[in-house]
Parts: sequence; structure tokens; C-alpha cells
Amino acid sequence: MSKTKTKPKAVPEGRPVAQNRKARHDYEIIDTYEAGIALQGSEVKSIRSGKAQIRDSYARIEDGELWVHMVHIPPYEQAVGFGAHNPDRPKKLLMHRIEIERLKGKSQQGSLSLVPLSIYFKGGKAKMELALAKGRKTYDKRHELAARDAERDLRRVSANLGVHIH
Repeated sequence: MSKTKTKPKAVPEGRPVAQNRKARHDYEIIDTYEAGIALQGSEVKSIRSGKAQIRDSYARIEDGELWVHMVHIPPYEQAVGFGAHNPDRPKKLLMHRIEIERLKGKSQQGSLSLVPLSIYFKGGKAKMELALAKGRKTYDKRHELAARDAERDLRRVSANLGVHIH
């Protein structure tokens, strides 16, 4: 009878490992894109264990390359010394040059931002969902919250009456 080590539970493929929920509140999402992330080995293991944080992160095009800043990936517990990584280093996002140029044009056109929405695994590779977004003003945020609350109340009342509203 052989003893097997149990691995820490990894997040299933396709399900977001890290999400930026604040982005959907603070920005009006215009378009979304998928980009690969160039990572070191210990970063991949740390992300697989679900420890990445992208709350205040942003993406920027620098010298024709797409980079994401302020993504915090804590060091993997078993990677010490040589295998450890800097948790806050900028990470290169992998997209075709044509897509990057198109993004650059769109983002400069209407003073739009590139905001990371989530990190997930697809086909064994780490991917990031990026949004081309426009910042919301405070009154826009309040208006959206009021509309969401009104819709929730309407659904609650209709459920009590036995009527389903979509």
C-alpha cells in the first residue's frame, strides 16, 4: 500500500481564480478581451491555489507590449530562495500585435482604461480577462445601485405573487 500526497485543491478549469468585482462597479465595461499571462513557475502554482489579488490592478501598453501592473501574487509556500518570485512585479500580457495596436487606438480615442476583470485557466494556461472600460462618476454609480435595488424589489414582490419576471 503506497502513500500518496494530497495536493491542495486547485480551482476547476475555466472558473475564475481571481476576480475584480470592484471594476464592474467603478467602470462601464465597453468590450472584453482575453490575454495570456507570462508567469514564472512559482506564480502559476500560487495562482492555481487561488491566491492572486487583482483589485487595484490596471493594464497599460508600453513600447508596443501589453503589461499589467499591481497584480499581487503571493509567493508559493514551497518555493523559497531561487524559486521565489517578486509578488508585485509587472506581468506581460500575451496578445497578437494587431490586437494590441487595435486596443491602443481604442483606449486613446475616448480616454478609456484597460482594467483586468478576472484570472482563470484555459487549456492549462493562465489567462486574464481584460476590459476596455470608461470610468463612472459617483452619481452614475448611485443611479446603477438604485436601478438594481428597484429590480430586486420588483422580483421579490412578483415572486410573492407567483408571477415570474425575467
